[in-house]
Amino acid sequence: MRFRNIKNKQNTDKVKPKYIHASVVNRIKAFITDMFMIYMPVMFIVTYVIVSGKDALQASEFAPLLGTLTYGVIYSIFLSKLGQTPGKKAYNLKVVNAKTGEYIGFFRAMLRFVAFLFTATTILGLFVSFYTKDRRALHDLVSGTLVVFEKD
Repeated sequence: MRFRNIKNKQNTDKVKPKYIHASVVNRIKAFITDMFMIYMPVMFIVTYVIVSGKDALQASEFAPLLGTLTYGVIYSIFLSKLGQTPGKKAYNLKVVNAKTGEYIGFFRAMLRFVAFLFTATTILGLFVSFYTKDRRALHDLVSGTLVVFEKD
C-alpha cells in the first residue's frame, strides 16, 4: 500500500521544465547564419589579405588553420560574453552551462568549439542530439553545455 501511494504522488507531481530546449532545426539554421556572418568574412580576410589569393590559400597548410582558429576565438568570445553568437541571436537561442544555467566561460566555449570540430568531422556525434531528451549533441555533452531558447 505504501509503495502505491508513493507511486501515485510521483505521477501527480509534474515538474515544469526549467528550460525550453532548442530544436535541431533552429540550431542548424543558427550555425549556417554564423558561417556566413563570421566565418566567411574571416576566410575572405585570410584569403586576400594574409595570403595572396585563392591559389595561395589552396597551396597553404597554415591559412585554413588560421581561419578556423580565428573563427573559434571569435565564436568563443561571443559565447562567453553574450551567451550567443549572431546566428543564435537571430533564432533566440542561448548556450548555457547545463548545471547552473549561467553563461559559459571562454575556455569552456573553446572546448565546445574544439569538440564541435571533432563531432562534425565524425558526423556521428551530431546525430546524438536526435536521441537525447534535451537535444544535446556530443560536443554539448563533452563541454557540459545546453542550447536553450532565450526567455523574452
